[in-house]
Amino acid sequence: MTESILDKVLINFDSGSLWVMNLVLGLVMFGVALEISISDFKPLWSKPKALLVGLTSQFILLPAITFLLVLIIEPFPSIALGMFMVAACPGGNISNFISYLSKANTALSVSLTAIATILAIVMTPLNFHFWSMLYEPSSSLINEISISPLEMVKLVFLLLGLPLVLGMYLNYSNPVLALKIAKKLKIVSLVFFICLVFIALYNNRVIFMDYILYVFWIVLIHNLVAFSTGYSMGRLFHLPEDSLRSITIETGIQNSGLGLLLIFTFFDGLGGMALLAAFWGIWHIISGLILATFWNRKSVVKETVA
Repeated sequence: MTESILDKVLINFDSGSLWVMNLVLGLVMFGVALEISISDFKPLWSKPKALLVGLTSQFILLPAITFLLVLIIEPFPSIALGMFMVAACPGGNISNFISYLSKANTALSVSLTAIATILAIVMTPLNFHFWSMLYEPSSSLINEISISPLEMVKLVFLLLGLPLVLGMYLNYSNPVLALKIAKKLKIVSLVFFICLVFIALYNNRVIFMDYILYVFWIVLIHNLVAFSTGYSMGRLFHLPEDSLRSITIETGIQNSGLGLLLIFTFFDGLGGMALLAAFWGIWHIISGLILATFWNRKSVVKETVA
């Protein structure tokens, strides 16, 4: 493995732009939380099998299999860090919508989103740091930057935990208003966040264009592995078809927006990490819609969470 310019180039945001990105991602999470209620957590206690399978697939198997994938393809160290970051993040903000289009178990999808978001406050920094340090080329970069896992936990809590609590509270106190706000807020905030990321990448387009094909194949394979991990876990535990689809989607659609913000905050926008996470954010929407189109054409008998 050779060192790449991606392992050195930084995409710097000034403090004002970084603050805006924090705010926008918080609003995205708040918009998601507006559609989550306390009842979405009930299956965890009544019929926990599918939830436990989904969470295991997302927070344990995917990071571990990502590590094996990194050992096989030996990407540039900063690209490997980006892969570990994406794999450590919870499910993406569009996973519930993709599940709906796929005729999946949407109740399970929403429950997984809610619970995974809470667990991510600890699991995302923990998984990222553990697997990154286990791979020598990426651990060298980590040691150079000297990030604090505790500081990452604090930031993830502010970006995910706090908006989740506030959004769920509004849903509880005024569900009609919450749903009205959610429809508009999620679209506006996501578009705004994408624009900010696009501006950052556009300013470094010359460097990124040189590596886009290299990153494309890595993201495509990594995303396929993520979907396959969720699908295999569902099959292994004999889950109903609609639940299997939800777990597949929740494992393959990652919150790359959170990953990008952590990259900009703790790694000064390290080129390889930023490019990997940004392209994943684009590709998982495309791959998710392709999968949803395929499954939408196949009828399934929906069952309750197993």
